[in-house]
Amino acid sequence: MKSIYYALFFIFLSLPAFAEDRVSKADFWLKPVETEYVCMVNDTLFAKPQIPVEVNKQTYYGCCMGCVSRLQNDAAIRTSIDPVTGNTVDKATATIGVAPDKSVYYFENLENLEAFEQPDAAMDKKQP
Repeated sequence: MKSIYYALFFIFLSLPAFAEDRVSKADFWLKPVETEYVCMVNDTLFAKPQIPVEVNKQTYYGCCMGCVSRLQNDAAIRTSIDPVTGNTVDKATATIGVAPDKSVYYFENLENLEAFEQPDAAMDKKQP
């Protein structure tokens, strides 16, 4: 019986550490989003899946036939710049983060999304 109390005591002590990890992950201002909900021409999140567009064995998404045409014919529309590294990323394979205003950012990986600071906060840090 004494060992059960010790086990419960240690579990109780470790709960704040688990809670801190969950809170810090939830506090990122960008949230990861599935590619199919993003118009990759307007770089905007939608509530329903968008129109899939196959180009060079990659799937992109557009919100209307005009966007479909642009994705098919304009290679520049199919790429973006990772704001953390400055590298070009293919929107079809990028990790996409959505801001509260439904605009999206494209990243090489989840680590870059998590490392990206909100632009206004980054500006405040640069000012003395």
